[in-house]
Amino acid sequence: MFEAFEVIRDAEMSQYTTLKLGGKADYLAFPRNGEEIAAMFREAGEAGMPVTVIGHGSNLLVLDGGIRGLVIRVEKNMREVRVVGNRIVAQAGAMLGSVALAAAEAGLSGLEFASGIPGTVGGGVMMNAGAYGGEMSDVVIRVKGVYPNGGPVSLTREEMEFGYRTSVVKKLNFVVTEVVFELERGDPEKIREKMSRLNAERAEKQPLDVPSAGSTFKRPEGYFAAALIDQCGLKGYSIGDAMVSQKHAGFLVNLGTSSADYLELVRKVQSIVESRAGVKLEPEIRIVGEEEAEG
Repeated sequence: MFEAFEVIRDAEMSQYTTLKLGGKADYLAFPRNGEEIAAMFREAGEAGMPVTVIGHGSNLLVLDGGIRGLVIRVEKNMREVRVVGNRIVAQAGAMLGSVALAAAEAGLSGLEFASGIPGTVGGGVMMNAGAYGGEMSDVVIRVKGVYPNGGPVSLTREEMEFGYRTSVVKKLNFVVTEVVFELERGDPEKIREKMSRLNAERAEKQPLDVPSAGSTFKRPEGYFAAALIDQCGLKGYSIGDAMVSQKHAGFLVNLGTSSADYLELVRKVQSIVESRAGVKLEPEIRIVGEEEAEG
């Protein structure tokens, strides 16, 4: 299977997520372009095999039973970033921090907010990632991709239907391959200063020294998830070695736990917040795979 591509059989998915959790994927593939992504879908389809597409794995909980079928990881071989005037053209696997740095070096302002987001361009566009008052929808003007059947996609910002942590990508079921950002001219030194300030603020407030998947829950309308969790007295609350961070209640961290305990902690926090505060928290993290290992 998949002889023409860079593929790992029985890949330990804990090595490919920032949470450092999860069982094995039957096949883990690293495409170089949209054509290879389409070819991978085609081979998997002929074999009756499900396909899961991931980026850097920074927003991902892979369950202990692992992932059946093929996992396509866009991040490794699709990282090209080009500056064209006041635009940046980036492949979907490029890290947002790398794109923000390229923008700063070119004297282009608008991506400072993204410099500390530990995800890829593709994942960031799919969920309209944001921080410190900025979102991908502010700077993205075109998104290109490929449908599983190989058909090309090219959408404008308006056609992307960006919303809070969402876009049209899931609805249309395509894989992002390239994104075009349009930015403003600025002073490179001031841009770098702003990036440094935001990243220092992030390091001060967030538990960046332990494995996590970033903000575990979406912001409920009219509330802040971290504040609700804190108000319910859940900082430091743990199940096994999965814990609500003492530093930032919006982060559920892995201190050496299993995916089962981590998932149970997610569910417990949801339950407690709903019962005490009357607010239902929706996970921002993406949960994939099977809960229990076979046998």
